[in-house]
Amino acid sequence: MPFTASNAVHSTREPWAQRAWVPPAVAMALTAIAGLALGPDYCLLPFYAAGPALAAGRGTPRTVLGSAAAAMALITLAAAADGLLGHQRVWIALGGVVVVTAAACWVSVTRLRAERRLVDVSEVAETVQGILMPPPPPRTGPVALTGSYRSAARAARVGGDLFVAAEVPDGARILIADVQGKGLEAVEAAAVVLTAFRDATADVPTLDRLARHVEKSLAEHTSGDRFVTALFADIHHDGTLTLLSHGHPEPLLLRADGHCRHVPLPDPAPPLGLAALTGDTPTPQAGPSLTDGDRLLFYTDGLSEARDPSGAFYPLRAHAPALLADPCPVSALDSLRTDVLRHTRTAPDDDSALLLCEFGPDPAAGRAAA
Repeated sequence: MPFTASNAVHSTREPWAQRAWVPPAVAMALTAIAGLALGPDYCLLPFYAAGPALAAGRGTPRTVLGSAAAAMALITLAAAADGLLGHQRVWIALGGVVVVTAAACWVSVTRLRAERRLVDVSEVAETVQGILMPPPPPRTGPVALTGSYRSAARAARVGGDLFVAAEVPDGARILIADVQGKGLEAVEAAAVVLTAFRDATADVPTLDRLARHVEKSLAEHTSGDRFVTALFADIHHDGTLTLLSHGHPEPLLLRADGHCRHVPLPDPAPPLGLAALTGDTPTPQAGPSLTDGDRLLFYTDGLSEARDPSGAFYPLRAHAPALLADPCPVSALDSLRTDVLRHTRTAPDDDSALLLCEFGPDPAAGRAAA
């Protein structure tokens, strides 16, 4: 996820306790200690086969073979200490290590191949994500932008939620949308929506005409049975705000003085793809005027409909003022993501996209003028 606020840089070196050789080493050490404590009557020699068996869980075939060599050496030493060299017990234990090692090597090779395929899939998904929805520019017109995307798919980083921003002559134009469904068909529909927005936004003066263009593209380039909730917004240089909702959650407005509220959208249009069923002609609505330092959070229902184990929705309006007041917008979205996970106590089960817009003059432009 090239533009999420939640990607931290971690060291590629694992802590020693998580390294592949630790579980087999611990298992064989415990077996040796138990053997010394209990004596030869209990015949714990076969338990040394746990070493190569555990090595297959995280290690390479080389790790498995190394654990097997250690197990055989320990069996030989234990047998010598107990006066059992050449005894049938010893040969059975060594044979067990050989059989377990062969199986563990196969498991290790199979696991490594699956992991490589998973890495390939993740890299392809990340590339597709970057092409479909590249990071938003740091600034578009009168607003600074910070985006975050999180897919619910474990093996992919791309889904049907999207946002895009473009500069227009009188300010910034923004779209955030959520494609119904999941999988490749949702990704295809998201690509259609993004392409239609980018192709037309510079030439279409009003949000309702832009929405009709996007809806027409959906009808022409998708199966026709897929709908998309969407929120279009124009943020003008003078702070005026125009919104057009097609069944999408209301944005959250955090004033510079700390006051927080949802921006009401009393007359939303049906989701894109369903307008033909109603025949309604949606009308853009004027939102509250923005002043310097005000922040608008656009989001999809993966955030607003996140639930805890009891079924309670995430209290966005109650928690957002403190979280989004962080001077660093990246940290603000990081904190919001962490708070949602704390609320749900589990991994997300729906895609979610967040776009934080801060209204105000460009500090870089002010420094250049000075």
